[in-house]
Amino acid sequence: MNRFNIRVYGVLIDDLNRILLSDEFIKGGFFTKFPGGGLEFGEGTKDCLIREFKEETGLNISVGKHIYTTDFCQVSAFTTTDQIISIYYFVHSIDLSELKTSTKKFDFTTEQIADKNGQAESFRFMNFNELQIDDVSLPIDKVVVKILKQLEPL
Repeated sequence: MNRFNIRVYGVLIDDLNRILLSDEFIKGGFFTKFPGGGLEFGEGTKDCLIREFKEETGLNISVGKHIYTTDFCQVSAFTTTDQIISIYYFVHSIDLSELKTSTKKFDFTTEQIADKNGQAESFRFMNFNELQIDDVSLPIDKVVVKILKQLEPL
């Protein structure tokens, strides 16, 4: 490994106690994770999260309490020379009416996943009380689910 890849993710729980998940097709693989993405040079972590949520979901968010920052070495699933550092915050959005979601996991068309080097993304809500560690794909997200489940009832 020769570089750090800093990622920032948001945990959005709506008024119905549902948590927002991102189902993604990346480099031929299917992953379920929290919405967010890569920190750009010169950008703060909260600014990154606001930008990523706007780009991915179209939502305007406010960033709340910090949840977790990676405290172990995690090699990138996509670039084995990168060590991943992920930062998680609670996020809030006043208006979720414009957010396009699905009730189906990996709700992609055949065309969206035809290119094994392509990417596709869909969003869905899951009842927070039903969320399990294995509902997310990435190792650091699994740690965050465990932390969330240990918090006071939401």
